[in-house]
Amino acid sequence: MARSLMRNQQPGHTLQPTALVNEAYLRLAQGNTQFENRAHFFGAAARAMRQVLVQYARKRQSLKRAAGVQRVTFSELEIAAAEPDWDVLALDEALGELEKADGGLCRLLELRYFTGLGLEEIATMQGASLSTVKRDWAYARAWMQERLASV
Repeated sequence: MARSLMRNQQPGHTLQPTALVNEAYLRLAQGNTQFENRAHFFGAAARAMRQVLVQYARKRQSLKRAAGVQRVTFSELEIAAAEPDWDVLALDEALGELEKADGGLCRLLELRYFTGLGLEEIATMQGASLSTVKRDWAYARAWMQERLASV
C-alpha cells in the first residue's frame, strides 16, 4: 500500500513506506476503535496515512526556510496517464475542501492515494458498481487536478 504511494519520492527521503505504515498503525491502535468491516478499516488507515504525511510535510516545510529543504511531493502511481507531483499540504487542503462538498469523493481519493486500493476493491467495499466508482474516480481526479493546477 504505502510502497506505491512513496515510490517516486526523491532520493534521501527520510520517511520510508515501512515508517509510514508503522506511524499509521500507532495512530489506529491508540484509538481503540472497533472496525465494523474492511471498508471501515481501510478508510481509517487511509486517513491515518494522510495525517502522518501531512504532519511530516509540515515539519519538513518548517525546516525548509532554515536548511533549504525541498517541498515534499508525491504523485498517484496507479494511473496510466502521467500525473503531476502534488504538494502534500496542498493535497490535504484540497481534500478538506472536497470533504465539505462531497465526503464520498473525498473517501474515494483517500482510499486510492493513501492505501493504493484498486477501483474494483473500492467498489466491492462500498457496495457500489464498478462503473459508478470509475465515474466518481474520473470526476474526483479531474476536480483534484483542477484544484491543484495553480499550486
